[in-house]
Amino acid sequence: MSEANRIVSSQHLVSPKSPELSEFEFGMIIAWHAFARWMMRCMAAAGVKDMTPIDVLVLHHVAHRDLEKRLADICFVLNVEDTHVVSYSLRKLAGLGLVQSAKRGKEAFFSVTAQGRKICEAYRDVREACLMPGFTGSAEDNARIGELAQLLRTISGRYDQAARAASTS
Repeated sequence: MSEANRIVSSQHLVSPKSPELSEFEFGMIIAWHAFARWMMRCMAAAGVKDMTPIDVLVLHHVAHRDLEKRLADICFVLNVEDTHVVSYSLRKLAGLGLVQSAKRGKEAFFSVTAQGRKICEAYRDVREACLMPGFTGSAEDNARIGELAQLLRTISGRYDQAARAASTS
C-alpha cells in the first residue's frame, strides 16, 4: 500500500519498519473512543447516567465472578497505573449503591451490591439487544475476533515495555 493510501492520525510518526503500526494505532484510537462512548451510553440505557468509561469498567470487573477484589487487583487487571483514578471510581460507585467495601486489616475488599448486579444484568441486556445483532456468531468470525484479542494483548505488552524504556531514558 502506498504512503498516500495509509489511514493514520500522525503521518510524521509513520516508521518505515512498520507503517502498518501507525494504521493500527489510529484504529486503536477510534476503536477506544467508540468503545468508551458505547459503554457510557449502554450504561445510561441500563439505568445509570453520568458514568465514565473507567466507572463502567470498574463496576463490571468488581462484579466479575462475584469475588471480592482489592484496589491493587482491580488496577492490575484493568492495567490502570493511577490508583487514584480507580479509587475515585470505587467511591463514586459506592455512593451510587453499586459496590460496597469491607475492611480486613489494612485492606479494603470491594464487591458488587445487589443493585450493582442488577445494573450489570441490565447492561448485558442492552448489549445483547443493541450490539450483538451486528455479529454473525459464525465460528470463523469468532475465531478472527479471538485472534485479534490475542494480538491486542501481545501489543499491549510491547507498549508497556516501551513505556518502561521511555521512562528510564
